[in-house]
Amino acid sequence: MATLPNPLPTLAADPSGSSLGLELPAGRLIDVTAEGPADGPLLWCADEPARPGDYDSLQPARRAAGLLPVLLDLGGDQGGLGEWHLLPDEASYPGDHDAEEVLEEFWEEYAADELAPDADHPGTDSFAEAVVENFGEQATFDEMIAPYGPEWPGLAPATEREPALDPDTHAAEIADSLTADGTWLKEPHLALVPARRSADLPAAIGWTGQINYEGDVARLCAVLRSWEDRFGIRVVALTADQLVLSVAAPPTTQEEAEAIAAEHFAFCSDNITQGHHETLRAYARQEVLNQRVWSFWWD
Repeated sequence: MATLPNPLPTLAADPSGSSLGLELPAGRLIDVTAEGPADGPLLWCADEPARPGDYDSLQPARRAAGLLPVLLDLGGDQGGLGEWHLLPDEASYPGDHDAEEVLEEFWEEYAADELAPDADHPGTDSFAEAVVENFGEQATFDEMIAPYGPEWPGLAPATEREPALDPDTHAAEIADSLTADGTWLKEPHLALVPARRSADLPAAIGWTGQINYEGDVARLCAVLRSWEDRFGIRVVALTADQLVLSVAAPPTTQEEAEAIAAEHFAFCSDNITQGHHETLRAYARQEVLNQRVWSFWWD
């Protein structure tokens, strides 16, 4: 794998980014990881909270410098980037993983009936029993993952975009909404990350919000790449433990939404087992169908 050139060191001597064709607000380079300073800066982060329009103003960096914009929520209990426990050296390359293989492996681990005892819940026989132990029996586990069963159902087909909606334009619109109302993010700051594509952003900085679910975030980024191709997603925002995506081509039928919800369950089972939805069908209807923002949170 060829190493992606990192233009961030240029900003040390040129904070405005003018030599890269940019006009940056005041900001700083971040090289802090959970294991000490990185070999070079991981990202640039603006000093002041973002406002509507700011994300779109950084879109030229995508073309001019290979730097991709993202919102980082620096509010809350784990707001400071020093508390995020970034581990870039633990992330492999997303292109080395197959999205369907990753999802199938997760599905078999979290949706199959024939599971080994759950190490996180001693005394239970399976992940399914752990769910019942924690959240009651409003729905049996079979009902929870219906219309699917223990066998991986396969990838959902790509959705149609008529008329076509540009994913980057849509990402800027979603970023504006996230910075405007304070519902999703407490204190969003603009950041720039050297990455090949938006789906690679978590791996590029060694994000660890998923660490209790999957140790190598690049495996999840491989799934994000597939969602980029099929649904026009962009990684718009990260918190210490939440991933927020814009979706340019969401499903428009319940059947399509359920197929994608199965991928969501494999990608982040906590969205359903620890969310406000008793079943995959309900989750599909409320959180996936025609929804232009997808978010994921790992316990």
